[in-house]
Amino acid sequence: MNTQRISNETFKRLAVLAALFSLSLILYLDRAAISSAKTSMATALSLSDAAMGAVFSAFALGYAFAQIPSGWFADRIGPRMALALVVALWSVFTVLTGFASGLGTLLVVRFLFGAAEAGAFPGSARVIYNWLPPRMHGIANGILFSGALVGGAVAFPFFQWLLGAHGWRTAFYLLGVPGGVWAFCWLIWFRDFPSERAIAGQEQEAVRSVRLVVLLRSKAMVKAMAQYFVGNFTFFICISWMFPYLVQRYSLSPGQAAKYSMVPLLSGATANWVSGFLVDLLYRSRFRPWSRRVPAAAGFVLAACGVYGVTLLDSPGSAISAFAVATFGVEITISPSWAYCIDIARMNSGGASAAMNMAGSVGAFASANAFPLLYRLTGNSDAYFWIAAALNVLAAVCWLTMHSAQNSDAAEPRSRD
Repeated sequence: MNTQRISNETFKRLAVLAALFSLSLILYLDRAAISSAKTSMATALSLSDAAMGAVFSAFALGYAFAQIPSGWFADRIGPRMALALVVALWSVFTVLTGFASGLGTLLVVRFLFGAAEAGAFPGSARVIYNWLPPRMHGIANGILFSGALVGGAVAFPFFQWLLGAHGWRTAFYLLGVPGGVWAFCWLIWFRDFPSERAIAGQEQEAVRSVRLVVLLRSKAMVKAMAQYFVGNFTFFICISWMFPYLVQRYSLSPGQAAKYSMVPLLSGATANWVSGFLVDLLYRSRFRPWSRRVPAAAGFVLAACGVYGVTLLDSPGSAISAFAVATFGVEITISPSWAYCIDIARMNSGGASAAMNMAGSVGAFASANAFPLLYRLTGNSDAYFWIAAALNVLAAVCWLTMHSAQNSDAAEPRSRD
């Protein structure tokens, strides 16, 4: 009987992880599509590269501004309702992107699209805290964020096919469908907690959780936000300017660039699984205090090497390999970053992870604008990659000073189920 109960709980956990994987896949499929549509949209709406940079930035700003409110919302009403609502909303704004008539409407829609997507990962962090023991937080976050990279990778060739078959407007209409289906199924099927016993455990844990306002002022959160800024500054190039960069720098066709653009994102998806397993392996060993720090610091060092390497290479194949190394390194830092936030925030996991993700959004906003700005100022793209490499080295050093409660057994009793 006990074995059957454990098997049933394991199946439910795997089902929850599968749902979160599909959530992040849809999220990035919808998010990255606009990079593939850049040329068609810019031509149809008479938009310059600077205007498209503003469009990319509008998403990043909306995503940043809505982070903490959406994380707080998920902590207060529960991830079931919160995630169903935000997925439904961003699906609506995906459809409305296809109705854009000019720069103004496009800026408004993409800002609201970003604000709607802001609740996805903080809400997912709360799902992971509610449903999974600490020893599984590494791989859980790895699975979650690998879905995002798979979605981003699929977006490039898939959206190129949609563009060719239906045009960019209809393509955005069709992209709104999967999210609507997911939101409906999640609302019907998911529950905020796996059992009544888990609810009691959460109520006891609330006594030990730090108030969100106090947590946001702590050095631990400042460091988490700083390193996440760097990670997103580096990664965002892959879903914004990398595609047009490959087309312009190496005179590739959109189809060729789409195939190349898949490689770094699939590399990043692999990194999330590798990192998740490594985080949990270290957590279960005598090196538990280093289970977040070592993978994250190593990832940033690898990312620094990759982005610097882009400036040294002169063929699309070698350049995309450097992008892949950089993306692999940055994505290794994701699982320990989110596990770290759950460690220090517990019942406020949604709000704390949202604050960190907000800093990442600011990094994405900076990246979207820094790349074209530095290109205009210097006449080439190398300055962006040099700055990104230096920031990644600083982030690696930052991680070596980051400590969390996961090195104690305080949170472990929930895992004895």
